[in-house]
Amino acid sequence: MKTSIFSPYFSLYDLIIDKDNFWRQLNELVDFSFVYEELQNNYSDTMGRPAEDSIRMMKYMLIKSASKLSDVDLIRKTKTDMEIKYFLGYNPEETNFINPSSLTKFRRMRLKDTSLLDLMISKTVEIALEQGVLNAKNKLIVDSTHTLSRYNHVSAREDLLKRAKELRKAVYALDPSMKEKMPTKTELTGLLEDAIEYSSKLIDVIEKEGGFENCEEVNNRLSYLSEGIEDINSEKEYAKDKEARIGHKSADTNFFGYKSHIAMTPERIIVAATITSGEKHDGKQLQYLVEKSEEVGIKVEAAIGDGAYSERDNLEYTEEKGITLASKLSKSVTHGTRSKKDEFEFNKDAGMYVCKAGHMAIRKVKRGSKKDKNGINTKVELYFFDVEKCKVCPHKEGCYKEGAKTKSYSLKIKDPKHLEQMKYIESDEYKELYKECYKIEAKNAEIKHNYNYGAAQTSGLLGMNIQGATTFFLTNMKRIIKLME
Repeated sequence: MKTSIFSPYFSLYDLIIDKDNFWRQLNELVDFSFVYEELQNNYSDTMGRPAEDSIRMMKYMLIKSASKLSDVDLIRKTKTDMEIKYFLGYNPEETNFINPSSLTKFRRMRLKDTSLLDLMISKTVEIALEQGVLNAKNKLIVDSTHTLSRYNHVSAREDLLKRAKELRKAVYALDPSMKEKMPTKTELTGLLEDAIEYSSKLIDVIEKEGGFENCEEVNNRLSYLSEGIEDINSEKEYAKDKEARIGHKSADTNFFGYKSHIAMTPERIIVAATITSGEKHDGKQLQYLVEKSEEVGIKVEAAIGDGAYSERDNLEYTEEKGITLASKLSKSVTHGTRSKKDEFEFNKDAGMYVCKAGHMAIRKVKRGSKKDKNGINTKVELYFFDVEKCKVCPHKEGCYKEGAKTKSYSLKIKDPKHLEQMKYIESDEYKELYKECYKIEAKNAEIKHNYNYGAAQTSGLLGMNIQGATTFFLTNMKRIIKLME
């Protein structure tokens, strides 16, 4: 990383920043030069105007992931926060920092076409193995956690007006008389352009009126609204997050956003992850997570997860690789071979099937008997979908017959073929392994509470992968430092 000119005040850091300060420990433990190698194709220090140092920019991303600050507020905070200055490699007296727009460019241009998520996790696993706090032969605990889209299924206009409302409330709390000076609201027009114009006028009025420069709450809201306008004007954000999808947490609870599929060891260190749109099935990611774990040096001996991971393909895969699968048998396992298996996925939380458009069945019925006169099982389950959605679905060709009054998906319920797994579930070994599941539930809660992972900071899978990469890097490093104590 480019270093600042030697400063006679540098020794202040030793007086101000404790040895056990997280950012200091992170600086001392991690050689961030690995960032250069990954970004060299997208990052130039010679072409065009001088580029900002890639390591420093990545460190800014890490700090942003650990805070709720906008880009503008992050740069503003850097001027006065000595911990941040130290971590970023600035001298104590420095006041000349990057332009906030450089962070936006770094995210959108420099980090595209990179495997940042794999890179950041791999680096932490490497450090954990070197420090002896992670066993190379290990068990994987697997699960997914959902992250709401930045727009949460609302338009950019609605999001902008919400930010404007929060800014007004912060201003009124300090100066109620400002109500008479605010621009006229244009919510009823329904046009994004009017919302942008109104928000811009609101910012102008507050900045011209003055008196709020020392109020952190107003400044943060002001920067947040300005950032929203900039995102829309740059055409990098859209009225709706086009890569987010509707996922289901239960039969009657859904969310609009993304899923992070995580593999973690009992030491509570994340060793593999992949991020998908919200409708993707948890069980389909197991094989990928195992392979990614092996790539970073983990010899997987067991995989532990809920019923979503016990589908037939995973049972066969883990058996072939000699991996113990400690997963309850879900209903999707006992359903056996199905037609169109790539178009309909069983959601274990809701107990219903979901089509490839992300629509969940609204009811199910059972028909037939367990065995006919020839001793053959004829029992069938029918899953019915909302036909009104099917009529306008972009995937209806080959799925929905025009004019049909109902749309159902049927499957034959076969006698269980997984007697061995069912027997294993009753064993003491299985029960002991399955006790580890709570650890990943705690990890999911940690990243949402400590790193704001419950909501996306930007739209699109690229933004989510950046957010996931920085979040998982930080939570892993905090855990590694804790284990080293």
